[in-house]
Amino acid sequence: MQNDDPLHAALGRIAAALERLSPPAPPRPDFSLAQAFVWQAEGQPFHPVVSVNRVPLALLKGIGPAAETLFANTLRFAKGLPANNALLWGARGMGKSSLVKSVHRELSAAGLPLKLVEIHREDIATLPRCLGYLRAGTDRFIVFCDDLSFDRDDTSYKSLKAVLEGGIEGRPENVIFYATSNRRHLMPRDMVENERSTAINPAEAVEEKVSLSDRFGLWLGFHNCSQDDFLAMVRGYATHFGLQAADDELVRDALEWSITRGGRSGRVAWQFIQDLAGKLGNRLELGTE
Repeated sequence: MQNDDPLHAALGRIAAALERLSPPAPPRPDFSLAQAFVWQAEGQPFHPVVSVNRVPLALLKGIGPAAETLFANTLRFAKGLPANNALLWGARGMGKSSLVKSVHRELSAAGLPLKLVEIHREDIATLPRCLGYLRAGTDRFIVFCDDLSFDRDDTSYKSLKAVLEGGIEGRPENVIFYATSNRRHLMPRDMVENERSTAINPAEAVEEKVSLSDRFGLWLGFHNCSQDDFLAMVRGYATHFGLQAADDELVRDALEWSITRGGRSGRVAWQFIQDLAGKLGNRLELGTE
C-alpha cells in the first residue's frame, strides 16, 4: 500500500494542474440587471445596457404598415404565442433599427417579460453559443442584428440559416431574431450574379445564397420617404421636443437641409432637428430608459 502513495500523490498533482489550466465555468447571466444587453463573444457574454438610445414609437413617421406589423408580431411573441423572425430591409436612414428598439421599448414598458439582445455582425458565428444561454432563460428575448449582410467569401450565413430554422435544435421557443439590412437577400447583387454565371448548376448556387432570407417569416420593406412624410417627421420631432419655430421657417429650413444632404429620410430629419435644437439652445431628452 505504501508503494501506491507516490502514485496517488502524482495523480493528485496532475488533477490539480489540469483544474488550474481549465477555464472556470462562465457565470450564469443575470438578465434582471437591464432590459437590453449586448452579446459579447469574449469576456462577459451579456453586457447590460441601462440606457438604450431610442425614440418613442409615435415619432417614427412614414413607416406605418411596417411598424404595425412588427409591433403585432412582437406582441404575440411577448405573450408566448407563435411569431416570425423578421427582416427589415430597404432604404438607409428610414428607421429600421429605430423601429425594433422602439417596439421593444413600448412592450417592455407595458410590463411584458421581453429583453432585447443586440449581436454585432462580426459575432454572428457565435450566435449558437448566445442562444445556448438564452434557451435557459425565463424571459423572452429579441436577438437583434443591425446592418446584417454577407460578402463574397463569408460562410457564416450557413450557421445562421441552421440556427434560425434548419438545425436540430433550431431557434429556442423564447427567442426571436430580428435583423436590418439594406439588401433584401442579405447578399450583394454581384455576388448572386457571380454564383449564377460560374456554378455548374446556377439555379442551385443562387438558391444556396438567397435562401437565408427565406428563414425570415416577415420581410418588411422600407422605402425613401416623400416630402410630406419628411416634413411630418420634422414637425413631429419639433413638437415633441418643444422647439419654438414658425412652421413656414421650419419647413423652409428643413427642405434646404434635405437638399444639402442629397435626400430625405428619418435620419436626415433627426439630424436637422439636432442642428435646430442646438441653434435654439434646447436640449433633446430622448428618454433612453
